[in-house]
Amino acid sequence: MSSQPELGTQSGGNSLPANKAGLGKARHGRWLFLAIGLIVVVALLVSGIWSRVKANKSLSVETAQVALTAVSVVSPKETAPAQEIILPGNVQPYITSPIYSRTNGYLRKWYFDIGAHVQKGQLLAVIETPEVDQQLQQARSNLNTAQANLDLASITKTRYQGLLKAHAVSQQDVDNAVGTYNANKAIVDADQAAVDEYSALVSFEKIYAPFDGVITARNTDIGDLINSGSNSNLKTDLFHIAQPGVLRVYVNVPEEYSQGIKAGMSANLNLAEFPGRQFQGKVVRTADAINVTTRTLLIEIDVDNPAGTLLTGSYAEVHLAVPTQGSTFLIPVNTLLFRTEGLRVGVVKDGKVVLTPVIAGHDFGNQIEIVSGLKADDQVIVNPPDSIVQGQEVQVVQATLPGDSK
Repeated sequence: MSSQPELGTQSGGNSLPANKAGLGKARHGRWLFLAIGLIVVVALLVSGIWSRVKANKSLSVETAQVALTAVSVVSPKETAPAQEIILPGNVQPYITSPIYSRTNGYLRKWYFDIGAHVQKGQLLAVIETPEVDQQLQQARSNLNTAQANLDLASITKTRYQGLLKAHAVSQQDVDNAVGTYNANKAIVDADQAAVDEYSALVSFEKIYAPFDGVITARNTDIGDLINSGSNSNLKTDLFHIAQPGVLRVYVNVPEEYSQGIKAGMSANLNLAEFPGRQFQGKVVRTADAINVTTRTLLIEIDVDNPAGTLLTGSYAEVHLAVPTQGSTFLIPVNTLLFRTEGLRVGVVKDGKVVLTPVIAGHDFGNQIEIVSGLKADDQVIVNPPDSIVQGQEVQVVQATLPGDSK
């Protein structure tokens, strides 16, 4: 028999290495699959952790933002270089005067009534003064008597002085004559003064206009008893006369505007009886003192009134353009903080609150003037909470800038 190997034996010897190679490939595939799965798992884990970290970070940022105090801000509004104020004014004549009598008597006649235009020196009325006329006559008689005595004393004095040179009279007689002359001369001077006084009183029987003007009142009539202004009796003002060619308008300016009022500045007047019309005036003088009762400065404005259009005693609205002091700003009154250390406003700078001290000026109701402490680009917090503090971080949710429509 031949010794050829069996087919089964040869087949078994060749299949062992082949099986080992297959097993190696299978193991390598499993490890690759595990590695890929591990990478996928790790990637999922990393992605999940990163998403959670990012979400936590975003949540922290949102929480921090929500925790910030939300505020609205407004920018200060710069005031105009001149501010118009409207004040009440009393229109008065440039010159006005009541006309009194300087002598007692009865009114004989008056020549002008209210509304009459008179010239200086024009006769207004005549007063009858019989008592004063008699007193003047008596004073003149006394003067004549005193003058006669003086003439006799002068002759006697001259005669005695001549006799003294001849030693016909004593020095005592001459001295008596000289003394009598001096006494009579003094009496003549006194009587002459009395005559002048009564002559002046008689001249006061005629009442003349003291200046050009208009009769605004007549307070007496023919036959009325006139009391002079030289005694304690009730005085009778016969007429009132006013000069309306130029009017004086007196205005009381509040103390806070007093520094802006200067002589020479213009003023406009509005009167109810002239709607839509303005009258030009000029500040001519001020009292240069604040009234301690009213805390106002009295000023005078002169207005030309050649045609007599404006009536004395009228009420006028006076418009004055008062220059502002330096650069000032207007802010709403609800931006102010009243602290123990003084007046403050909250200004937002770099997201933080700066409590800025300010000095207030004029109060306009819903707005207030700030004369110091603010700049044009400041962001002032509106309705700041009482708990707001220096350096607090805030979030601006609404800003109102100058020029924004409301």
